[in-house]
Amino acid sequence: MSERERGGRERAVSQSPLRAVSHKPLRAVLFDLDGTLLDTVGDLACAANRMLAKLGLARREQAEIRNFVGKGTAKLVERCLDRDNSRLGEALEIFNRFYREESGRSARIYPGVLEGFEMLAGDRVLLGCVTNKPEAFTRPLLQQMGLAKFFATVVSGDTVARRKPDPMPFVHACAQLGIACGEALVVGDSANDMDAGRAAGCRVLCVPYGYREGQPIESLDCDAVVDDVRAAAAFVRRVNRAFSEVAG
Repeated sequence: MSERERGGRERAVSQSPLRAVSHKPLRAVLFDLDGTLLDTVGDLACAANRMLAKLGLARREQAEIRNFVGKGTAKLVERCLDRDNSRLGEALEIFNRFYREESGRSARIYPGVLEGFEMLAGDRVLLGCVTNKPEAFTRPLLQQMGLAKFFATVVSGDTVARRKPDPMPFVHACAQLGIACGEALVVGDSANDMDAGRAAGCRVLCVPYGYREGQPIESLDCDAVVDDVRAAAAFVRRVNRAFSEVAG
């Protein structure tokens, strides 16, 4: 079986691994969390609907809430309220209380994540997690799902002053790892990840699953669409191998 078959397929490529060596080898991969590493929409939807019931409001379907995920819990709650900010503070407090109970209950690791992490660790590539989820939820969830041990840095939605799609979280993550942004690859599922990573100066890959706030994947500015994290790890391996061949 070829490395491409083991690692999945690149569905669309705007920059080949060989062309990428005109930059730098990849020393780190920065992953989004919800919709990229973990399917968490079930837990988020349960907490959201418990919040809506507490407020005396109609429940929403999980498919609808899926399109609310991506810009942090405050924005998810605001969207559940149809942007009625008059009750936002109360609603967010209620949501956070319920999400502490629901977080991790039905969350699952996407196929290919653990295999991809092992590939990257074996190649001595650093891993980071950059998410818009508040730190109070991020770190316990990573621990609960057995993923915390893989990450050299974790940047949550309240770690720095601005969240994705601002590039600040990725710039901060690279600084924490002691690398240049051009030495990092961002892997995510939405425009938040692609736009923030691109603005930070990172290379960017998108997975075809996850949560994109209703946007078509064709609209995203990424270097490639890969099947899963395992395919992203194979991409990194090919980039670095090609760089070594050119440099050597």
